[in-house]
Amino acid sequence: MDDARMYVDGEWVDAAGGGRFEVVNPATGEVIATVPDAGAADVERAVDAARRTFDQGDWWPRTSERERGRILLRAAEIVRREHERLARLETTDCGKPIGEARDDIAEVAFMFEYYGGWATKVHGEIPPVGPDALSLVVKEPMGVVAAITPWNYPMTMAVQKVAPAIAAGCTVILKPAEQTPLTALELPGILEEAGLPRGVLQVLTGFGETAGAPLVASPKVDKVGFTGSRDVGKLVMRSSADTLKRVTLELGGKSPNIVFADADFDAAVEGSCNGIFWNQGEICSAGSRVLVEASIYDDALAAMAERAARVELGDGLDERTTMGPLVSAEQLERVERYMEIGRREADLVVAGRLPTDDRLAGGYFATPAIFQATNDATIAREEIFGPVMTVIPFDDPDEVVRLANDTDYGLAAAVWTRDVKKALRTARALRAGIVWINDTQPAPTEAPWGGYKQSGIGRELGAHGIEDYLEAKHIYVNLSR
Repeated sequence: MDDARMYVDGEWVDAAGGGRFEVVNPATGEVIATVPDAGAADVERAVDAARRTFDQGDWWPRTSERERGRILLRAAEIVRREHERLARLETTDCGKPIGEARDDIAEVAFMFEYYGGWATKVHGEIPPVGPDALSLVVKEPMGVVAAITPWNYPMTMAVQKVAPAIAAGCTVILKPAEQTPLTALELPGILEEAGLPRGVLQVLTGFGETAGAPLVASPKVDKVGFTGSRDVGKLVMRSSADTLKRVTLELGGKSPNIVFADADFDAAVEGSCNGIFWNQGEICSAGSRVLVEASIYDDALAAMAERAARVELGDGLDERTTMGPLVSAEQLERVERYMEIGRREADLVVAGRLPTDDRLAGGYFATPAIFQATNDATIAREEIFGPVMTVIPFDDPDEVVRLANDTDYGLAAAVWTRDVKKALRTARALRAGIVWINDTQPAPTEAPWGGYKQSGIGRELGAHGIEDYLEAKHIYVNLSR
């Protein structure tokens, strides 16, 4: 994939302006591919193809739910066939350990399968409106969808939007993150082999300012699905407002991870560390604020520090690696900047630093960091998107709920306790889109995913995932004449 191309209207194309940009392996800093640098003209071409295919295409507007389902089910089998190759490409592109990438690609296959099944399960309603009329509520595809996806789960997040959109009967323009476009560029070939007709899926590689912005602003786009930072999400929402597009935003988080004194101590320590160190901490739902009951605070802090010291940094393709590099030099600089803020505001327990191992030279590595902090510290309030944990003490359940909810975000939370009633009372009181009890970070495809407050708008996955790509039309029939 040294010189990859974009996919528009069933063809592999270069950018209209001829520009390209480099894709870098974050474990080595080496260039692994170049891809087209899409601009406004490329966006217009892609949107026109999607619009034409949806409005007047030869086949897609008349396709049946069964056929859409069959396409997605075939895509699932192709992903399974290519599982190891795709996992290795994902790791090379974004840095995550190969075991985590294998899990991600397995879930990609299941997402295709899940929404392949949903294609034939969408149904309307017949609400009662009296004896002299009949009301039919039918569900129809929303239209042309712009899907803009992040770099931390590149293929998973792409399919999380593409699969339900196709199941619903929409057409899609996918713009993956410029840092990690390579597995997104595998999707056209997979879906083409599965039988998807030309014009249904376009994939543009480019930057947010030059490709993402005109895509969101286009009056020919009916819906935007965006996953990324809160600040960019606000820009997407403002731009979408000009044409009143439907918008789904899955944004950031500063998730509380609550450990009560009666929790299974070892499981809570392990889970809390996984909640922030998994995927290098590059997780929107990362449990970056660990709230520990005061009576076990010192013991928990020591155990978490010992667990952090056992993290194996390395190239994600090395099976021994448990934490790979951050995605880019820019992201490493961001984490290091927050580390400096943390040193001024809080007590450093485990120091994040660049490793000296020659095998990791050139890569964007940062080791785990743990701070003793208060909930008003900058590192406890702003999303860092790296392996930086803040550990905060609390005295009682009411206090911890107040601390947990004292944030602009509301994506996720975790509660560790053996007391079922306490767990459920706490979960109900937390302002978060998902609350894990005695676990952290599972995001099953079958259940909704999204946040409260400034963590976003709408829900993806589960039945909600396909509903967000459908319009409800009311057809009223007068039976009295």
